[in-house]
Amino acid sequence: MPVIDLSKCPVKIGSIYPEPYAAMMKGRSSLRLGDAGGLTQFGANLVSLEPGALSSLRHWHRNEDEFVMVTEGECVLVEDEGETVMRPGDCAAFPAGSTNGHHFINRTGRVAKFLVVGTRAPSEVATYSDVDLRVEIGGGKARFTYRDGSDWTGPRK
Repeated sequence: MPVIDLSKCPVKIGSIYPEPYAAMMKGRSSLRLGDAGGLTQFGANLVSLEPGALSSLRHWHRNEDEFVMVTEGECVLVEDEGETVMRPGDCAAFPAGSTNGHHFINRTGRVAKFLVVGTRAPSEVATYSDVDLRVEIGGGKARFTYRDGSDWTGPRK
């Protein structure tokens, strides 16, 4: 049956980031809608941000497109060009290869939610704009490195 029962959707709390960045994602969770529906070519997630929460570190994708639509509350899109307040119905698109690092922050006193849809490339590299961190994803595994490609062992001083 193609109708997805939201009460049975897998929920992901936090992120796959190494510390200390994983702790910065407190208050972020997502319903894995695409996974619940058996989708393999793109992901669809309903992300919830508690007050003060971040969606992610500011990042950009080498191989994957990303589309976001706010569905509830208000969040701030932070990107290279500055900040934009987004409310229900507002959308943003981030084409693969665009180096415009972005993330969302909930600066209000209530929960904000947005739908994020993105391609699932066989291999992907995401680069984080504000820290010396990058992730290479392939074969179902994530490998964190510094921007120069060397193995990540923790924040550089």
